[in-house]
Amino acid sequence: MKDYFANILIFLGLIFLFIGLFFKIFPFFGKLPGDISIKGKNYAIYIPLASSILLSIFLTLILNLIFYFFKKINMKRI
Repeated sequence: MKDYFANILIFLGLIFLFIGLFFKIFPFFGKLPGDISIKGKNYAIYIPLASSILLSIFLTLILNLIFYFFKKINMKRI
């Protein structure tokens, strides 16, 4: 039980680390050409299409790598 909880904490720590590094390395994130920004006199609408797609691809790659390594670690125990 303790090993499982430790793995979850390590996993969450890595997620927060990669998110922090992502925003530090890519400060232009959120201002990409595919993001839609409509500003009126009394309103503003922001739809981050390109940023959402880029974030989705990045997180998919990172999570697949993490799950791959956790699967390898668990296979060695068996």
